[in-house]
This record gives sequence, C-alpha cells and structure tokens, in this order.
Amino acid sequence: MATKEEIEAACISLFMGIGLEETVAKNATRNTKFSKTLEDVIHEAGAASGCPKAKGNLLYTVASKFPANALCHRPMLLGYIMCEHMKSNAQLDGAFEYLRKVGTSEVDKKALEEASGVGVVVTSEQIKTAVAEEVEAYKDKLLAERYRVNMNMLLGGVTRKLKWADGAAVRSALEAAVEALLGPKTEADLAPPEPKKKVKSAAPPAAVKEEKAAESAQAAAEGPAAPAQPDDPYSFLPKPDVNNGVHTTVNFSDGRIMHIANTPEGLAAHLARMGGKVVTRFPPEPNGYLHIGHAKAMFVDFGMARQYDGVCYLRYDDTNPEAEKLEYIQHIEEIVSWMGWEPWKITYSSDYFQQLYELAVQLIKSGHAYVCHQTKEEIEASRDKREPSPWRDRPIEENLRLFEDMRRGLVNEGKATLRMKMDHKNENFNMFDLIAYRIKFVPHPHAGDKWCIYPSYDYTHCLVDSLEDITHSLCTLEFETRRASYYWLLEVLDLYKPVVWEYSRLNITNNVMSKRKLNKLVIGGYVNGWDDPRLLTLAGLRRRGVTSTAINAFCRDIGITRNENIIHMHRLEHFIRAELDATSPRALAVLRPLKVVITNMPADHFEEVEAKTFPGRDNSESYKVPLTRVVYIEATDFRLKDEKDYYGLAPGKSVMLRYAYPITCTSYTQDPATGEVTELAVTYDAEHYTSGRKPPKGVLNWVSQPAPGQEPPKFEARLYETLFKSEDPGSMENWLEDLNPDSLVKLGGCVMTPQLANAKAGHRFQFERLGFFAVDPESTPGALVFNRTVTLKESKPVSLKK
Repeated sequence: MATKEEIEAACISLFMGIGLEETVAKNATRNTKFSKTLEDVIHEAGAASGCPKAKGNLLYTVASKFPANALCHRPMLLGYIMCEHMKSNAQLDGAFEYLRKVGTSEVDKKALEEASGVGVVVTSEQIKTAVAEEVEAYKDKLLAERYRVNMNMLLGGVTRKLKWADGAAVRSALEAAVEALLGPKTEADLAPPEPKKKVKSAAPPAAVKEEKAAESAQAAAEGPAAPAQPDDPYSFLPKPDVNNGVHTTVNFSDGRIMHIANTPEGLAAHLARMGGKVVTRFPPEPNGYLHIGHAKAMFVDFGMARQYDGVCYLRYDDTNPEAEKLEYIQHIEEIVSWMGWEPWKITYSSDYFQQLYELAVQLIKSGHAYVCHQTKEEIEASRDKREPSPWRDRPIEENLRLFEDMRRGLVNEGKATLRMKMDHKNENFNMFDLIAYRIKFVPHPHAGDKWCIYPSYDYTHCLVDSLEDITHSLCTLEFETRRASYYWLLEVLDLYKPVVWEYSRLNITNNVMSKRKLNKLVIGGYVNGWDDPRLLTLAGLRRRGVTSTAINAFCRDIGITRNENIIHMHRLEHFIRAELDATSPRALAVLRPLKVVITNMPADHFEEVEAKTFPGRDNSESYKVPLTRVVYIEATDFRLKDEKDYYGLAPGKSVMLRYAYPITCTSYTQDPATGEVTELAVTYDAEHYTSGRKPPKGVLNWVSQPAPGQEPPKFEARLYETLFKSEDPGSMENWLEDLNPDSLVKLGGCVMTPQLANAKAGHRFQFERLGFFAVDPESTPGALVFNRTVTLKESKPVSLKK
C-alpha cells in the first residue's frame, strides 16, 4: 500500500502533467477535497498522460468552480474543452451559469453552446474597433497619466463588449493602441511612483470640538456601548431560492458516487408551499434542561428566521418514549420564551409517526430497508468487521410481513429492528445500515399507546425536516458524519432536501456541557438542582441574574463558525457585565460588616443623604440613605497598617463614606483571643461640604443603622466561582475530582439599606464596589438571598489547577 508521501508525489506529478506550475500543484495537494476533485477531472477528461498548459488551466478552473448541483454533466463539459470548442475562462463561466440553473435536468446542448459562446468567432477587426473605442474614451486620462493608468479598466471595457473574444488577442491589441497614442515608455514612465504625502487635517473648529465632547459625555452617561456586531451573521448561508445546489456527495464502497440535490421542479414546489421564506427549526430532545449551548442553537435557528422575516419551528425530538418528561417540555417552552424567541409552530416528531411509518413501508418496497434480528452487540461486531446482516437480502414481501408483525406487537422487544439498506462496507459508520425502527412496549408521553414501534433519530430527523419544509437544517459539528445518511434517505425516498450546515459546538472554560455529565452533577448532589447558578444551564444563569439579552449578545459575538475551541468564561462575563452595568440600579450593601462608631456624632443623630441609582447619568433617580452614629463598612476595608496605594481605612487615616462625609479612624477594638478587629471609633467632618476641604481619595461603601439603636436589615450573599478548577474538565477521565470546593461561598449577616429590603426575586442591583447581585427565588420576606452574578471588574483568565 502506497504511503501518504508517495500518493502526494503521484498527485503532484499528475497535476504538473497538465501544465500547472510546481508550486500550484503542491498547493492543490494540501486541500484533500480539492486534490481529489482535480484528480477526478483529469481522469474524466482523458488527460492523465498530460495535455497542453492552456487546456490544463481550464481543467483546473473546472475543478475549482464547476456547479456542484450539476456534476452529472461534468464529463460532457470536459469534452468541449478537450475538443477545443471551449478555450477561455469566459466560456466556462457562461457554461457554469447555464449548468447551475439546469442542475441534474437534461441539458439542451444548443442552449449550453449559446450560453458559453461555442462557435462564436470574434475577428481581429472587431477587437481593433472595440479597443479603439475604449482608448478614445480614456484618451484624456491616458495623455495626463500615461502608462500609470490602470489598463485593466480598458481591458474590462473591451471584454464587456466582446464577451467571447480571446483574452490574449485583446490585451495585445490594447497595448499596441496605447503605445500608438503615447509612444514608447520613457524613463519617467518606468520610474516608481512617488509616495503620497500624508496631509495633516486642520484642527476642528471649537463648535465641532464641543459637539464631540457632548457626544462623548452622552455616551458615558448611557453606559458602555455593546461591541460592534455584524449586521447579518447568516449571510454566508444560501437563500431558499438557490437551494438546488448539491448538498453532499455520498461515496459508496463499490465506487459509486451519489450526487444529491433538489431538482428544479422539487425546489419550485417547495418555494410555492412556503412562499420562498426561510424556514428553520430548533429541535431539542425533551430529556433535560437547556444549557448555554442551546442558547447558541436558538440564536442560529430563531435568529436566522428573524433576520430574513422567516419562520422557525420549536420541534420536540421525542422519538424515545422512555426519556421524555412533561417537566422538560414545559421548561423548554418557558426558557425559549425567556430567551426572547417566539416559535412559528410548536411540533413534535411524534406528530409525524403515521407518515414516518408509511415512508418506512415505501422504503421496504423499494428494496432500501429490511427486518433484522441481530442484537445490539451482534450489530456492533458486524459493523467492526464490515460484514452484512444475515437478513440483509431477505425478500421484500417477507420484510413487509415482518414489519407489520412488529407494528401489531407480535414480535418481542429486542427481537427485531427495521434497518436501512445503505452500505455496510462504507468507511462512514453512519452509512452502515442504520436502524430505522425498534420495538418498545412503552406508551409515548405525547402519542399515547398507539405505537409499539418507534423510529430512530437517524431515520426521523431528516424526514421531519423535509415534511416541515425546513430550508436550513443547522446543527453542531458532531452531526457532520451523519450528513451522508441524512441525504441518502431523502434521496431514495425522492423527498425535498434542506440545506444542512454544521457549526462548532459551544464549550466554555471551567464547565461541562454534556447532558450526561450535567445529569451526573444534579442526580449525584454535586450541585443544587438544574438551576444551580454555578451551572451553565439557562435556568442556572437566569437564577444567577444573567439576562437573556446578554446571552444573545454573547452568542452573536462568538459567531457561527466551524472552529472547534473553548471560549473563555471571561468573554461571557464581559457581555453580562456590560448589560448589567447599563440596566442595574446602584445600591449600598456590606457583605462582611465591621462596626464603626462615629464618636463626634450625637447618639440620637439621624439624617438622610441622597444617593443615586445611576451615578453620573442624566436620567439617574435619587433615593434616601439613613445616616446615624453607628455604620458598618467592609471588614476588608480596614488595615492596622497603612500602605502606599491602599485607599481603605487605617488608624489616623481618612476616607470618604460614599454620598456622605469623610471619616477619620481614631481607635479600634480587638478580640483579645484572636486579635481580630471588632469595632472602630472614628470622627466625621460635618463641615466638609462648606469648608472647601479636599475629600480623601478612598471612598467606601457603607450601611448605617436605619435609626439610632436599630440594626440594619440583614441578608445572605452567595458568591460563585467557577465550578471546576481546570479549563477543560470535560476531557478528564476523573472529571468529578476536578470540582472546585470554593465554587460557592455563603455569607450570612450581610447588611443592606432599607430600600433593598423590599426587593423581589429576580431583581438585579449593582452593590457599589462589590459587584452585580440578583435576588434568589429562595428568598422570603425578612430573609433575602442575593446571588452575585458577576464581579465589577473582569478578572484575569487563569486556571485554578496547580
């Protein structure tokens, strides 16, 4: 067997034999798919022993640009090239355009030849006349700029008039005509052009400066702008009216190649049924809670439909009656709505069970399915050996009878399956006679007890896509190998075929996304349910305080690409932080309270200072914050020893209480057993706002007793960190051992201002200097729980794994 290097060397030799330069030939071998196509083209053209360079260049163009939906006509076109009836790329472009419209339908040779200029003769006199007209049109520019004029502009004008003219002849005539006008090139013509000098723009007028300053101030007041996003992230996908291009080629083990595409008639019928609209579907299995990967899928499916004024189904892929639960169905509908998407219709794969059964009968009758009695283990063993089922070639009538027995419940569970007769020797295991139906004596949550045979995912998914007239079947890359079986089934049943396109699965650092692993975490009690805020389930993110707007902005930012990589958590947090910064009112709270007594304030002192919900913004509302003799600050904002670049409180040092007054630490009290500071004594500057004295640099968040002797309202804070220590725990064999023991820290006895005590579940706030927090659903009156959604500042991305 030849080595990879020997095969590559043979390809390079073959490609150079048709006149390609060595570098071009080598580059062609680097793209496996293109290399194979070029090799096929050369053999189809009968040029394996070599050909002139001019023909070789045309063969290269055919390999690069031939319409994929008309591959059955490629040998005919190659015949035109080898017989020299087509000699230019312009002729090939005309032929490609015609064949793209024809697809797999019969070719009208006369129409093809007219479209590609076969037999059209352009005389030298016609070329000279067209060149003269173009030179005359550019005469003034040529005389002014001489040979620095871009001659391609003139060349393009001539070729537009004489579409089938020989390119070399046109260029030669043009060069001669220009030289006749300008004379031979001089030294000045041959000298390199002088670099253009950069002209400094004049300083803007004062009015413009003021206008820009005003715009900047307004932008700052409105909060951080979202990153610029592409207007149409779906523009690379084909539109419904051109959905007759080839969707895939299925290679069989016996050398056959199935080129699969919609016929023009089939596409026209589909467009008539759906009015040419984009039709997508979001097809979750109702066997678990949705996670952020599903948010990306929703953005792809619902988002594309919305972008093009189309429609999107919410379709429950409920082919397994034992896995579906009403709880999951209700959760999915509710979370889709929360994410801001509205399904056109809500359907179930089980809605189509009767049609799927009838198509299975049709499949048997056409010789493309058979009843098999192999066990799961026997199927896997024969697959590894690429051996056929012993029942693969049983008669059609016998298959029909046995399948009917299966439907009527006359065959025991596990004793028979209906398998598709595909290609048991295929290198792609998804073409290995996949199971279409299996027996399960279990009632279906949606379809009831009518059926005891249930279709498989591989059989159902593509058929329901076709029955629902989906234009774009979009899924993640792990389904790419299923593309062949998807289109094979639609082709043998002669059904309409959607465009299938796969994009990369969403993976985020320090998390797991597989349903199996998430289920293990929930069932095993490693987290507190499907909506645990440490999980990237959408229920968990919502409970944590994340908005659907932030999630959708994140999905738009990461794009719809095929690049497999892990997105860092801080990228998601960036969009969460930007959204919450713009929408969350500010509030004062203290997580680790340290008692502070203002000794120069009377014991019965009470006043209210004015705080802002959105400081620095024109639309900010005010709220009152009580100030009494006893206040609480963060314990972490006091140190016994002051240091450079430390802006907290220390003995003898002054800081500003946010919205209130400067305070200066005069003494402190320590626990004699532990040395922990338990109380501070401070004085405050009551004349600060009238004295004109400069305020201290440090500004602290604080909460006061709401009235003298009355303690402030308390709450519990839950601080979340990454659930796993490693960036990619999903790739680890013992992934549960990587759980971060510090992923949740609960702080009791936190204090807040009185207006926060009335917050309801789901309300979001920015606790000044502390982060963004949301009220947890477990909260009760007088016992609020706040979840920290995200910190104020982006932390440096690091792995906690040593």
